[in-house]
Amino acid sequence: MKVDICFTPALYPYYSQDGENKIVVVVDIFRATTTMCAALNNGARSIIPVASIEEAQDYKAKGFLVGAERNVKRCDFADFGNSPFDYTEDKVSGKDVVFTTTNGTQAIEMANDAEILIIGAFSNIDAVADFCFEKQKDVIVLCAGWNNRFNIEDSLYGGALARRLIDRGYTSASDATQVALSMWNEAKADVRKYINRTEHIKRLEANNLQDSVEYCLTEDTVNIVPVYNKQIKRLVIWNS
Repeated sequence: MKVDICFTPALYPYYSQDGENKIVVVVDIFRATTTMCAALNNGARSIIPVASIEEAQDYKAKGFLVGAERNVKRCDFADFGNSPFDYTEDKVSGKDVVFTTTNGTQAIEMANDAEILIIGAFSNIDAVADFCFEKQKDVIVLCAGWNNRFNIEDSLYGGALARRLIDRGYTSASDATQVALSMWNEAKADVRKYINRTEHIKRLEANNLQDSVEYCLTEDTVNIVPVYNKQIKRLVIWNS
């Protein structure tokens, strides 16, 4: 079995050509995939990912709870933004939550025809590694990036997950995996310090949204794996 890293959604068509019988792990560390894991862990029945603001507004008009963000800021019509702290148990338990973000939900839409699509974050990284190993399938980590460009935090997660899988017998599929592994090897002693160089930290700080950074970088705060159900087009918690 092999693990590969796709650094941006723009590159994904070159990976999806041989995407049958593979697991695609969509990751957007700051903050979409971390937030989706938090919402489901706090009892949300499902997450309905949509790529456009217009789709989210249509759902809102139908009475759905909506989380919506563009360029790190909460959309004015939305019930929630893109912070894992927004989706508390008292607000989302038992509810279906519509969700759209600048990068993460775009990546989900691009890969939603994958055989298996799951959501990855540092907050559920060991659960994701367990899932992949149990399925015994090749893995593609799809980094949401920023507006189809490379970013450090998602790629770093790719290296961290690749390391866990390789330790269980997977092999590296590409130069991209080797780069991500090198990043993780350099960063793992002090991830927060390594992340301080990133563009996205500066965006969050400029909008006074840095409160979620530590949470987004903390490993294994939840023990769930969100899986995309293609029949209902929703993310739900995987039950083994």
